[in-house]
Amino acid sequence: MEKLKSLNLKSHLLTAISYMLPIVCGGGFLVAIGMALGGTNMYADGLVQGQFTFWDALATMGGAALGLLPLIIAVGIAFSIAGKPGIAPGFVVGLSAISISAGFIGGILGGYIAGYLALLIINKLKLPAWAKGLMPTVIVPLISSFIAGLVMIYVFGVPIAAFTNWLTDVLLGLGTSSKLLLGLVIGSLCIVDFGGPINKTVYAFTLTLLASGIREPVTALQLVNTATPIGFGLAYFIAKVMRKNIYEREQVENLKSAVPMGVLNIVEGVIPIVMSDLVRALIASAVGGACGGAVTMILGADSTVPFGGFLMLPTMTRPWTGLLAIIVNVLVTGCLYAVIAKNKDINVAIDEAEEEEPEIEDIQIF
Repeated sequence: MEKLKSLNLKSHLLTAISYMLPIVCGGGFLVAIGMALGGTNMYADGLVQGQFTFWDALATMGGAALGLLPLIIAVGIAFSIAGKPGIAPGFVVGLSAISISAGFIGGILGGYIAGYLALLIINKLKLPAWAKGLMPTVIVPLISSFIAGLVMIYVFGVPIAAFTNWLTDVLLGLGTSSKLLLGLVIGSLCIVDFGGPINKTVYAFTLTLLASGIREPVTALQLVNTATPIGFGLAYFIAKVMRKNIYEREQVENLKSAVPMGVLNIVEGVIPIVMSDLVRALIASAVGGACGGAVTMILGADSTVPFGGFLMLPTMTRPWTGLLAIIVNVLVTGCLYAVIAKNKDINVAIDEAEEEEPEIEDIQIF
């Protein structure tokens, strides 16, 4: 177990996701804009000169970026493990995962294989002094790419592809009660650390489903991230009606930035707000997220862009489903937190934070 922990598997995955997220956002919005204005994603068939429109080009550019998610995650993980020598084998194994239909799961596994193989070669392969300059540019990329690519194609590719197809079929065949349960789990888990490692782990799982054409789970996660900061903003006004002060003055100031950040799907802005009453904030967030996730799954909100907050709504088949999920999440989070949060002295934080300004005459330079 200690040896497994020393591999830092989660850390490498989270690093790769942080690299991948801007690509997902950029590609997703290109697809959304192109298709919203009449374009078609021609990534599978290719663009033929003179036979596509500007909007087709946008949708295809975005589709190409999203279609390469297994490659992107594999390169990110391999680079996190082995540095620059891991890029080439990560690239090769990611493309191999795509070619054998191993999908996002194949990309993740292939990234680990490529990265640790490159690291093993760097640490264990002893060469004469004249050949050491060839290690990072020729020897490590060649050997690790060759072995990792073959392992993906001949060992792991087929079972992973079969598992991915099975998982896709199971999720597509879920009944209403099962969708409700999945929405509850995703919605509550993704928000309990406010954008931290648990959130990113759930995000990786939902991206696996997105790569298989199942959009609802990742939509649920992103809508919960969007709604939670707004819910804490609503709690402020509900508490005022109840004649409670649930925030100190500094937290009220933080709300002014956290809520707009939430509108654009950035949940980390609420962290300074919830830290002074963390347990109650977690309860309100988890219950609200569970309700929002369940509504998303049951109604089938299916954003084509796995990021963006309210900007995701126009990309859905039925935008009102996503809006309703956000409203439910915001109301549950806001009402619950307003009720269970501690009553505070609004001036406490300011009084504690205020320090005497030093006089210029008192400053001595030694």
